[in-house]
Amino acid sequence: MEQLQAKFPTENRADPIDKGLIFTEKDWETSIPKPAFQEGVADLITSTPARIGVWRTGTRPLTKTMLKLQFDHAAAIDAVGGEVLENYLEEFALFTVETCYENKEVYLKRPDKGRVLTDAAVQTITERCHNRPQVQIVVSDGLSACAVETNLKDVYPALLDSLQLNNLTCGTPFFVKGGRVACMDHIGEILEPEVLVLLIGERPGLVSASSMSAYMCYRPRKGIVESDRNVISNIHPLGTPPVEAGAHIGTVLQKMLEQKASGVKLEL
Repeated sequence: MEQLQAKFPTENRADPIDKGLIFTEKDWETSIPKPAFQEGVADLITSTPARIGVWRTGTRPLTKTMLKLQFDHAAAIDAVGGEVLENYLEEFALFTVETCYENKEVYLKRPDKGRVLTDAAVQTITERCHNRPQVQIVVSDGLSACAVETNLKDVYPALLDSLQLNNLTCGTPFFVKGGRVACMDHIGEILEPEVLVLLIGERPGLVSASSMSAYMCYRPRKGIVESDRNVISNIHPLGTPPVEAGAHIGTVLQKMLEQKASGVKLEL
């Protein structure tokens, strides 16, 4: 693990919400004046990042509540519209290919275009990647470029370490720009891996704009249904810890290879 940490970057343009650069845990404290059940309210607030116990001024939320809401909304918009920096991907030795998404506007309106790689992408993958690998790792911005920049530095090295501990070999990892989850099926048709894991940015919400998911499938191919996939979601510093997620992904992939199955057919 020390060698992996030395190889991969430890600094990135992280989500300011997750890094606590502006808002702290104290901002989640209740503003309800003299609650009848103080301990109960405190337990509720500490059990969820949802906006509860924020109180009001007249008929409107408090100013600090509105400012936090506007901040989180802006972060979500930036996550969807942003792009992962090329030099950041180079530090992980990930080359980039694209889907047929064309641009962000089309990507949001036509999810089907994010499921199919361009002809140029197919050629690049064919030329640069090992065919029929045991494990194929793919990274994609999806609906949150911020998710990649926030979590990849922890998830990716932990995943590689987990594969090594489980005696699994990895193909040639790469990055897919404008990808949707089902792009893994097209990639499966091209490279024919035994198992494939797609690390992709989730749709941002008003709690975190930097959440990542790991979708896994045994022998992915066109025609695969969602019940044939496994997913570890909500990967970010305030959710599923990225390092733990990376380690667990390797364990799930090993079970897929042992059982030759994934999704609802896999026994975890």
